[in-house]
Amino acid sequence: MLPLANKKFLLVKDISIESNDDKTPHCSECGAACNRGDLFTIDDRPVCRTCLFGDAPPVTIYPIGVVSNDFERDETPFGRKGTGTVSKIELLPSQKQFMSGLEQEPEITIVYYLHKSRPVRTCFKRGLDGKQVGVFASRTPDRLSRIGIQDVKLHDINGTTLFVTGLDAVNGTPVLDIKLKI
Repeated sequence: MLPLANKKFLLVKDISIESNDDKTPHCSECGAACNRGDLFTIDDRPVCRTCLFGDAPPVTIYPIGVVSNDFERDETPFGRKGTGTVSKIELLPSQKQFMSGLEQEPEITIVYYLHKSRPVRTCFKRGLDGKQVGVFASRTPDRLSRIGIQDVKLHDINGTTLFVTGLDAVNGTPVLDIKLKI
């Protein structure tokens, strides 16, 4: 019989961890019992929200639209495949009222939610140059905040659909905000 055959394991954020009470996962740093929604996977270990963010309350953000393109998340270090260059940003109809003057701007900044984010690594080789860095010194889509920001070229607007180039977001990515690029 295998040595782990009698142990019970729970799947938490794509990794298996041993549970202390066969039901509730625990933080690898403080040992506290946590619900799955309060755990983040850092270097293949579950870490609770309190260990990462202290008593800071979570923030509620609503999407204003969604990205439509042929980019998909894959297993490469940057994690994206696809050949297209134009992305559509399909805004909710309610956002039309905020678009005045947007058509006059050649470049804008898109803020989006990295909905296909994978577990976070504290240190890794940056895809740009192979340098060993942490999340804040990289453009990895695997971030605790799951927020992406990208300057793009605005080519056209049709109703509430924007046509842009230079966006790294994958198909289905929620768009959180659009700003003038300065």
